[in-house]
Amino acid sequence: MTALALTFLGLLLIGGAPRVLSGLPALRRSPRPTLMLWQATAFVGTVCVIAAGPVAAVSIWPLDRAGVDVAAAYVALAVSGLSLAMVLVNGHLIGSHLRRARRTHEELLDLVGDEQSGRLTVLSHPTPTAYCVPGRRRRVVLSTGVLEQLAEDELAAVLAHERAHLGERHDLLLEYFTVSHRSAPPWLRSRRALREVRLLIEVLADRAARGHAGDVPLARALVRLSGAHTPQAMMGAADIAHVTARMNLLAAPPAPRWQVPCVYAATVLVVALPLLTVLLTG
Repeated sequence: MTALALTFLGLLLIGGAPRVLSGLPALRRSPRPTLMLWQATAFVGTVCVIAAGPVAAVSIWPLDRAGVDVAAAYVALAVSGLSLAMVLVNGHLIGSHLRRARRTHEELLDLVGDEQSGRLTVLSHPTPTAYCVPGRRRRVVLSTGVLEQLAEDELAAVLAHERAHLGERHDLLLEYFTVSHRSAPPWLRSRRALREVRLLIEVLADRAARGHAGDVPLARALVRLSGAHTPQAMMGAADIAHVTARMNLLAAPPAPRWQVPCVYAATVLVVALPLLTVLLTG
């Protein structure tokens, strides 16, 4: 009974919760607690599915007899093992791909870029472009077009945005959600959920930029960078797919005072759900 409940809870958190959360745009006004809620949902859902098999085996130990319950325990163990393998394999493949792409790009930057102080690299190109390269040699990359076409306060907003990505390691957060997304069965995945997480990460960096340079310079910088291209495996302010939503959030009123504590409370509840399930069904 406990294993079945954990499996159901895991499938609900992996497949159902992301579709519900991505349909609540009001949560975008509190990006940090909302991202914590997304993290808790993905992590707890995966843990529930992986733990269901061992829990089923322990509950009817030993497994050296015949019966439907023993057969179900073997099936649960197989599903749990497959789920764990999917997480490990996808974590390795996605992590290796990202780091390989970044190393290749770093080598290119070393050849054609002009290294400045403060981990800043300038590329000679007329198109306004700005992005950051996460990793051990993390840096912000700007084109000469950005330096020539953006005002001083707009450039400050762009730099604050990119440095927020690097300082808060948003690349690891996005990698975590990508692994969770790829590890789920295709019929459970939600592309809209992954897009929502990407948007929340950009909004979080926008908040840092807004606090540093203000709303208007940030909005102008986003418009000027709207045609820029961010290389694969990098993170940039010019996220074309989310510019409209981010501009709307800049103009939106702040989240109501009750929203942040409610989202944190929901996160705590999600984390406690497996324990509550075991206590209620054990």
